[in-house]
Amino acid sequence: MIEPILLAATRLSTFDIDRHLTNATGFYFERDERLFLVTSRHVVIDAATEHYPSRLEIELHTDADNIAQSIGFSVPLYHEGKSIWRQAEDTTGEIDVAVVELDRAALPKEMFYQAYTPEHLQHSLDQVEVGTSLLVVGFPLGFHDTLHHIPVVRQAVIASSFGLRFQGQGYFLSDARTHRGISGAPVIMRATSEQKDALGELPWVLLGIHSARLDVGTRDLALDEALGLNCTWYADVLMTLTES
Repeated sequence: MIEPILLAATRLSTFDIDRHLTNATGFYFERDERLFLVTSRHVVIDAATEHYPSRLEIELHTDADNIAQSIGFSVPLYHEGKSIWRQAEDTTGEIDVAVVELDRAALPKEMFYQAYTPEHLQHSLDQVEVGTSLLVVGFPLGFHDTLHHIPVVRQAVIASSFGLRFQGQGYFLSDARTHRGISGAPVIMRATSEQKDALGELPWVLLGIHSARLDVGTRDLALDEALGLNCTWYADVLMTLTES
């Protein structure tokens, strides 16, 4: 048996046609029988670093009896010159989350995966306390189980008041050791006994999407260590991004 949270995340690579650019993390979100790939917005476009991929490639498992069997699946980011990913803004600016709807007809029928749903979102913000234990599921520096093609998990805790937008932005802080390649990873919390019955095979609550490490601009690079804090965008933005 393999833990279902490891099948809900996928290794993601960005390409400019056939030229490999970067590695990142994505995960699946299902709503109304539609399937979406979720990642950070800066994975699909980032003007600051002149990052303009034309497509993504994700790794799909294709045999439930042999987890080591997988294929690469290409996901275009543009159609007839127009971007096909969805992104959002709030009153403070752009939200670092993007979703791409996957064409179910193009996916292999044998695809073996798990997906978060609207039922996995945390609807009562006051029930999550600062210091709550979390998991970040992804591919730091591209590292993963290369035989079985599954991610690794890092431990984290909530480092700012959940539900109170940190400095007015649409994210909360997590305290975790993270690296490049884990952008777009799901940040999850173990479901309570009351929640588990409704969540089926994936008894975890999706709290957010990992974006990037947060640093202090005045930090002395020679004397001070990095804070080890991270920006995690609230997952409820997925309800806006996946509307029909």
